[in-house]
Amino acid sequence: MLYIIPSPIGNLKDITLRALEVLKEVDLILAEDTRTTSHLLNHYQINKPLSPYHQHNEHKVLQHLVDQLLGGKKMAVVTDAGTPGISDPAFLLVRECIKAGVQVECLPGATAFVPALINSGIPTNRFLFEGFLPLKKGRQSLMKQLAQEERTMIFYESPMRLIKTLEEMIQYFGRDRLCSVSRELTKVFEENKRGTLQEVCDHFKQKTVKGEIVIVVAGKS
Repeated sequence: MLYIIPSPIGNLKDITLRALEVLKEVDLILAEDTRTTSHLLNHYQINKPLSPYHQHNEHKVLQHLVDQLLGGKKMAVVTDAGTPGISDPAFLLVRECIKAGVQVECLPGATAFVPALINSGIPTNRFLFEGFLPLKKGRQSLMKQLAQEERTMIFYESPMRLIKTLEEMIQYFGRDRLCSVSRELTKVFEENKRGTLQEVCDHFKQKTVKGEIVIVVAGKS
């Protein structure tokens, strides 16, 4: 059995009772960063073996993990924050488990884009989740394509690239397009800045930006 376990995106209380039960029951926990996951497990007094599972080793360990699961092991996948498989490793393992006949169960729980979308004030009935934009290849053509998108768009971004991305969005989407930038969600210094792309960009140019970033942009009207 393979369990996909969402972990808190900031506040350690944002984990379900069922997730804690499963983490106590499994034989092995696959962690994107064992140090981060150890902090979570220690907080809830859970003592289970940890093994690294991230984008740099997921291909290498894939078959070994599937073989262990077929042998009867119970495993859980967790990432540093949020739901595994959403801009984080898990997809490859889930796909191979399904092919091999291993049971897979994904628990509901935290993921950053949902609270960012809901509190943006931008329509939520239809939306497009883009995750991280490509850094170079295909970035401009994708921006041109998204400029015509009528659904609300959701992006993940790093603090270091936030201003550059907002400036590109102004270039392709227009300075008056509504947007919302959320950072440090569920943490002490959570911030949700709403306004036009130009207003939000100007705001973040005045400060040092830290934390995980979610950008929500209105679709073309």
